[in-house]
Amino acid sequence: MHLPPGDEAILFLDCFATSWLAMTGLVDLLITLDCYHMNRIGAGIIMFLMIAQPACMAASIAKSAPQRSPALRLSDCYALALKQSETIAIKAELIKEAEGRFLQALGAALPHISFSSTDTQNDAEGLTSSSSSLALSKKDSEKKFVFKQTLFSGFKEFAGISGSGSERKQRVKEKLRAEQLLLADVADAFYLLIEQQEDLKALKKIETALKGRVRDLKDRAQLGRSRRSEVVNTQAQVYGVEAEIELVKSREALARQLLEFLTGEPVYKVADEGSAFPSLEDEQYYISKANLRPDVLAAWEAWRVAEKRLAAASSDFLPTVTAEGNYYAQRTTSLKNAKWDAQLKVDLPIFKGTETFGAVGEANAKAHQTRLEFLRAKRSAAQDIRDSIVNFRASCARTNTLKKALYAAGMNYHLQKEDYRLSLVNNLDVLQAIQALQDAKRNFIHALYETKRLFWQLRAAVGDSVFGGLL
Repeated sequence: MHLPPGDEAILFLDCFATSWLAMTGLVDLLITLDCYHMNRIGAGIIMFLMIAQPACMAASIAKSAPQRSPALRLSDCYALALKQSETIAIKAELIKEAEGRFLQALGAALPHISFSSTDTQNDAEGLTSSSSSLALSKKDSEKKFVFKQTLFSGFKEFAGISGSGSERKQRVKEKLRAEQLLLADVADAFYLLIEQQEDLKALKKIETALKGRVRDLKDRAQLGRSRRSEVVNTQAQVYGVEAEIELVKSREALARQLLEFLTGEPVYKVADEGSAFPSLEDEQYYISKANLRPDVLAAWEAWRVAEKRLAAASSDFLPTVTAEGNYYAQRTTSLKNAKWDAQLKVDLPIFKGTETFGAVGEANAKAHQTRLEFLRAKRSAAQDIRDSIVNFRASCARTNTLKKALYAAGMNYHLQKEDYRLSLVNNLDVLQAIQALQDAKRNFIHALYETKRLFWQLRAAVGDSVFGGLL
């Protein structure tokens, strides 16, 4: 339970007041009792309460202090992003929309049953003057159950059912692809934040080293062993590093805001799981999986949907056969003794202008368009995989080389410091070594976390959204 500052103050005052009352009560008791031993006992109790009172206050403040949330891993950030993402929620609603259209198409193929009630008021004067035997009363009433079943309509209903099922599969694949792309975006923001944090740590270490050089040079300048210009030159580098620190702080804040935007939660600390990169298979192995990527499968399902809509539009050239039956619960007309009737209706289209031709042409063009989109999605997926593999492999090689450069720069810096202590090199050589170490360290950090980001982009390109190794 976390208490606001006002409650903390009240709790502190209450604890203090209780201790004070206890002490004053004991003092009165000691004054009343004229006993040396009782005075010693009372004094000990007072000292105990005086010590216990700050402890009570500290315990109350400790209970009310907010607990810092644990460091978020990439999997934690992704789980939060799945709950927060409006794009994923929209894709889920599109799936429900496709399910609704499937139920509508299925309902068109099933029989329809309804209840109909009709009350007719007849003209009273017409009943007396009419010679027809059909009008027998001033008011006719008819209540019936209507059964209607479409027997044939050019297979339009079956095309609608099949097309709606394909549309649902399309929406499911699109949602899965959106989740994969979201994982790549979260990983990009996650490692970008860690990169800026590590870059900031490296700059602060360089700043500490340079400030140490300034102090050392000032001491040597007082002894006449260094020039004043060397101190000023080193101080200028310190200012340059401080300016770079401020720039990196702003980049860190932007990266943190981006990650918080994706997760919808405040991000206090992140932790890299530090898993090693798996060894890659041959390039053709991953390209062969391009046809199984969710967006490619979604494009194929969209092509099927368009073909089914073309079939539904073409069915308007064919006749429609409908069976209909009526069961009468109440009937006051001339056929009141007949409890049921049935009819078979055949509707053959002869001429409807160019309406059907236009609908078929439009559906045919749409089917051809979705086919081309499917072919383009296949080629784009394969090219995306090729580019991601090339970028990831090149980044891995660059990171390994920069790791060696960082080790060499660190050795050079320590050797230059030792040589400077022995007066074998001047301060400029040491500053150059520090600058080389700074560049090597920062380049390695940027390359390392760029490789991590490219790794998750490769997984998204392949179509892998499961934590672990590549497919």
